[in-house]
Amino acid sequence: MKKKIKKVYLQQKKRYLKKIVGTIEKPRLSVFRSHKHIYAQLIDDKNGNTLAFSSTLDSTLNKTIVSTSTSEAAKYVGEDLGKKALVKNISYVVFDRGNRPYHGRIQKVAEGARQEGLLF
Repeated sequence: MKKKIKKVYLQQKKRYLKKIVGTIEKPRLSVFRSHKHIYAQLIDDKNGNTLAFSSTLDSTLNKTIVSTSTSEAAKYVGEDLGKKALVKNISYVVFDRGNRPYHGRIQKVAEGARQEGLLF
């Protein structure tokens, strides 16, 4: 049964990612959420490059974050990624929530990135 569930999951993921493609002008902002941490990165799918990334594991963010699994920490990750994107002259992105609902920590990453000037 596990193989069948994994196959269905991969089919859903393929169907979801078919619609979201990042380019150099408009990269994909991909968000991954684990139980303890949250990760966000800007990806150019045409060339297969990561342009910028941020996570709660960064040593610069660890000084301001009390707990890494909160929505406050997720907002700091979004703000940090927004700053890094603006340094690289990236202002437009495509948001990839990873087939998860736009809610909670994933929503806070998006709000933090929008505060720093990224446009979705």
